[in-house]
Amino acid sequence: MDIKPKKIVVAISGASGSICAKRLLDNLVQTPHTVAIVMSEHAAQIWNEELEGFDIKKYDRPIYGIRDFTVPFVSGSNAWEACVVIPASMGMVGRIAHGYSDDVIARTADVQLKERKQLILVPRETPYNLVQIENMRLLTLAGALILPATPSFYSKPKTIEEAVDTVVARVLDHLGVENRLRHRWGE
Repeated sequence: MDIKPKKIVVAISGASGSICAKRLLDNLVQTPHTVAIVMSEHAAQIWNEELEGFDIKKYDRPIYGIRDFTVPFVSGSNAWEACVVIPASMGMVGRIAHGYSDDVIARTADVQLKERKQLILVPRETPYNLVQIENMRLLTLAGALILPATPSFYSKPKTIEEAVDTVVARVLDHLGVENRLRHRWGE
């Protein structure tokens, strides 16, 4: 079966959970899909702290600046097939929900919504307050998929990576990217 390669933006905002973005990239770079990376300044700090200096440049994919509004996917005339904001900070979720396109991540998400393209947000926050719930409700109504970084445990993960992969597998499933990251229910 021929799979048409997609153009996928992986946007990393400033929330704890860099390992979720890393594991998604670990899997996407092994596919024929075009992958671009956008990372906020705060996300870069968290990435370095949580992943102990693992260099994101090792993925050999374009990494765009958070203020570089010349990137192609910030325009509706060149909307990419999918954008995953992973992890999605609640500040970013709020800005996207209210159309406040003050950086490349928020603008890319705004374009995805207005062009009816795929937008997946992976919030890594707990508990949620009412404002956050309402923002996620608005985004769901606008066409985004809210996929919280909530691992499953029926596969009995033994490492942090295995637990995170239960979330990343769901992201890949929704992107339509083949994967064997986790035991599937009933298999």
